[in-house]
Amino acid sequence: MGTGQPRGRSGRRPTLEEVAARAGVGRGTVSRVINGSPRVSEPTRAAVEAAVAELGYVPNTAARALAANRTDSIAVVVPEPESRFFAEPYFSDILHGVGQALADTDMQLLLTFAGGDRERRRLAQYLAAHRVDGVLLVSVHADDPLPDLLEQLEIPAVISGRRSADETLASVDSDNFAGARAAVDHLVARGRRTIATITGRLDVYGAQRRLDGYRDALESAGRPVDEALIVQGDFTEEGGRRAMAELLARAPGLDAVFAGSDVMAAGARQVLRTAGRRIPQDVALIGFDDSAIARHMDPPLTSVRQPITEMGRAMTDLLLAEIASLAGGGGGARAGGDRARAGGDRARAGVRHGRRPQLVLPTELVERASS
Repeated sequence: MGTGQPRGRSGRRPTLEEVAARAGVGRGTVSRVINGSPRVSEPTRAAVEAAVAELGYVPNTAARALAANRTDSIAVVVPEPESRFFAEPYFSDILHGVGQALADTDMQLLLTFAGGDRERRRLAQYLAAHRVDGVLLVSVHADDPLPDLLEQLEIPAVISGRRSADETLASVDSDNFAGARAAVDHLVARGRRTIATITGRLDVYGAQRRLDGYRDALESAGRPVDEALIVQGDFTEEGGRRAMAELLARAPGLDAVFAGSDVMAAGARQVLRTAGRRIPQDVALIGFDDSAIARHMDPPLTSVRQPITEMGRAMTDLLLAEIASLAGGGGGARAGGDRARAGGDRARAGVRHGRRPQLVLPTELVERASS
C-alpha cells in the first residue's frame, strides 16, 4: 500500500533515469516533457507524465535552471520613487496582472525601484551579472537609460508603454490617443466650450499621445486649440492641484477639464471645490485609468478605462515567450502555459521580422456623474 513517500530505489528521491525506465523512453525525452518542449508526441508525453505521477518524481528546478544558465526569476523594475508606486493604483494593477500570469509558473518575481541615479547604478550592476532571466519595465521615460542597457546586455525585456513611435523593445500599452479623444469628444457633445487639459509628464510617450488625442478631438470639432488651456502635471495628486490652480488663473471661465490620470483629477477636484466651482454644474471633470479613485470620488469620476491588469498579464506573457524562445522552447514556455505559448508565437514572429511585438490594448470611456 502507498506510504505517501516517493517510490524510488532504497527510499531515495526518484531520479530522471528511473522515470525514463518506467515510461520506456530515453532520459532526454523525459527532460523534454518536463521542460515543456513541443517536440514530443502526445502518447509519449502521457506515458512520461504517468511515470512522473507514479514515482512521485519532483524536478530539481535549481539544478535545471543552473544547467540551462537560467535563474527562473524575472524582475519588475519601476524607474520611479517608491512613494509614487504606492500612491498610484496603476502600479498595483500592473503588478496584479504580472502575478496572475506567473501563478502557474515556477518563476520568482523581484520588484525593484530605480527612481534615482544611485538605484540605477546598483540595478545595472545586478542586471549585468545576469541574475534574472528577464525584466518588465514599468513607467519608462524617454531619456531612461535602462532600456538601452537591457538591449546591450541582451536581457529579454518588455516595457509598459513605448518610449516613442520607434520603440525597439517589446511593449504593451493602451490606446492613449483614442482614450483621450473619446474623453474630449464626450465633453464637446455635452456642450462644454472651454475645455482644458492637465497632462502627465511629457517625457512619457503615453502622456504625449493623450495630449495628441485632446488636440485632435478639438480640431475635429472645429475648435481652436488654446495653448493656455494646456498645463503639464506629473501624474501625482499634488501635480493635479498645481496644474488646476494655474488653469483657473489663466482661464477663470473654463467649464471642463480632462486630466491625464485619475490621481491628477482628484487633485484638480480639490482646487475646484476650494474655488467654489461645482462639479459638473460649473466644471465637468474627466480622468484617465478608471481606478478605484474614480469610483469613490464625490461625484464619481468619468474616466477612460485602460485594461491595466491585462497589460500586466500581456507583458509577462511576452517576456516568458521571449525567454522560452532563447531557451529553445524549454522551461519558460512550460512555465507560461498556454498564454506564454501564444505570446511566444508573437515574439518569435517579431524576431523573424527584425522587430519586437508592440501590443496596443483598447480603452473605453466610463461615464459617471462628474461630466
